[in-house]
Amino acid sequence: MDSLSCVASDLLPLLGNSTNATAAADFICNRFTAVSNKLSDASYAIDNTYLLFSAYLVFAMQLGFAMLCAGSVRAKNTMNIMLTNVLDAAAGGLSYYLFGFAFAFGAPSNGFIGRHFFGLKEFPSELFDYSYFLYQWAFAIAAAGITSGSIAERTQFVAYLIYSSFLTGFVYPIVSHWFWSGDGWGSAAKSDNDILFGSGVIDFAGSGVVHMVGGIAGLWGALIEGPRIGRFDRSGRSVALRGHSASLVVLGSFLLWFGWYGFNPGSFLTIMKSYGTKRTYYGQWSAVGRTAVTTTLAGSTAALTTLFGKRLLVGHWNVTDVCNGLLGGFAAITSGCSVVEPWAAIVCGFIAAWVLMGFNKLAEKLKYDDPLEAAQLHGGCGAWGVLFTGLFAKKAFVNEVYPGRPGRPYGLFMGGGGKLLGAQIIEILVIFGWVTVTMVPLFYALNKLNLLRISSEDEMAGMDLTRHGGFAYIYHDEDENSNLPQFKMTRIEPTNTSTPDHQSNTTV
Repeated sequence: MDSLSCVASDLLPLLGNSTNATAAADFICNRFTAVSNKLSDASYAIDNTYLLFSAYLVFAMQLGFAMLCAGSVRAKNTMNIMLTNVLDAAAGGLSYYLFGFAFAFGAPSNGFIGRHFFGLKEFPSELFDYSYFLYQWAFAIAAAGITSGSIAERTQFVAYLIYSSFLTGFVYPIVSHWFWSGDGWGSAAKSDNDILFGSGVIDFAGSGVVHMVGGIAGLWGALIEGPRIGRFDRSGRSVALRGHSASLVVLGSFLLWFGWYGFNPGSFLTIMKSYGTKRTYYGQWSAVGRTAVTTTLAGSTAALTTLFGKRLLVGHWNVTDVCNGLLGGFAAITSGCSVVEPWAAIVCGFIAAWVLMGFNKLAEKLKYDDPLEAAQLHGGCGAWGVLFTGLFAKKAFVNEVYPGRPGRPYGLFMGGGGKLLGAQIIEILVIFGWVTVTMVPLFYALNKLNLLRISSEDEMAGMDLTRHGGFAYIYHDEDENSNLPQFKMTRIEPTNTSTPDHQSNTTV
């Protein structure tokens, strides 16, 4: 907020040059200074409260991920997948505190990597407060949670700890530095960004930075591990290994939907900011609301498109597919949510649904097994979202959200030329390359050291029994190949039919 400045010498000609006038001028200016300081304090408090609330919403997405993952795996692996979600947050918290935040936002730095604020040293500063760290940590563990879904039901626990710490402490922070830090070589916030066509990348809340990073890491992990036992039969045909609870999938999806209102609108970081237009009612608070609307429309459109698309393709309505379609729409709109019109968000969600269904078909043909469709959903739909921004970003919104560069490129279909789209394509290629060269050696080394995949016996029995001390709950497993003990409730009828019902003596 601009301060209310007052200089006593400027008031003296208006008050007269008497002794009393000098004292009056000093008094008035002191009052102005006090009011200015109070307004500045209130502005910082409001913006930090908004950011903290957004961070809490994004962190609530971890619960959504946990429920979604639990419902999407078989019951015999419920405790395992729940524990990995807890560890994503806990291990990610320490690694991001020690290294990740510094690599991502440690300014001043070079265009490749940050080099300040290790262990939050010299915090808070003029650049960042603690709320900003918390918000960025919530994003980092979201990327790790995406990866855990791809390699579920067959991965050793130690591998989760190693890859999660590495992803949140190094791989993800480097990408976020490139495209979100003011010093990053591809950042739209960089003041002199002439590397990427005078534009930089517009990836507002992370279709590429978060979703593609997590999805591509999961892609390589699942490819190196191979499919789950029984996922494809001897002739190569796909066999559905259905998750055990559609209720948990729906619960997780709604929690993620709720958290996305911190993920996308919260990425403005501040809310108390005027855009200086003649419309005094219009400011950053309006852009925050618009971003929530575009997020809602994209997810809703993708859900409905998936509903009817899958009905045409497979002949029935499937709630799990609809939930995945919903999340695919959210992942796609995350890049351009702040710079596109609401009608464009509908286009984004519609295409995102078909992107997801197309990648799922391709994965089936290539015998790729991802229990949560995480690579297809977050990687594929995230990439589409990055491209979508380069096509539909509106000039006025781009200049509001990324001010200070007159003539900045905007969406190709909105008359802005192809420069922004070119920058977006480069982001996709760079993220794919970076995650590949960092995560593939890690997963490959873990596999060679027999630290990645569990034994076939443990996989058949389920990790809850072999690695976590017992089942999450008693259940009847429909997997005919499982050697788990079976629990099934059956009704026992009375043996003596001549005895009145109220006098029947039956044993159970």
